[in-house]
Amino acid sequence: MKETILLFNVPDKETLLKIEMALFPLHVRLKKVALEDYNQPLGVLAGVKDAVRKEGNWTGDDLSDTMFVFAFFDDNRLNMALAALRKSGAGPFPYKAVLTPTNQFWTAHECFEEIRQEHEAMSSSN
Repeated sequence: MKETILLFNVPDKETLLKIEMALFPLHVRLKKVALEDYNQPLGVLAGVKDAVRKEGNWTGDDLSDTMFVFAFFDDNRLNMALAALRKSGAGPFPYKAVLTPTNQFWTAHECFEEIRQEHEAMSSSN
């Protein structure tokens, strides 16, 4: 599968351009997920072969911040992508996840909430 980054709650045009320019040399696919697709499992959005699309469209709110989900990256390429994003000056982007066999069935909001809770837990333990 082609390395894909799912981008939720797409930032303003200037920030998006910085993200696109940072990732362009890596030749990864950046997929800006439309709000109406937020009810789809992450695996469907990333193009997992056997993932099953849900009926209907998302009619709720957007995420409260930008979220990246990295799909089909090995460790080296993931580190390159993260370094490029850091260097771009577009961030910081605290909400990032890697597509896994577990979270491929989650929706955008389920994934975002999980990351948010992890950040809170790590912040409170310091």
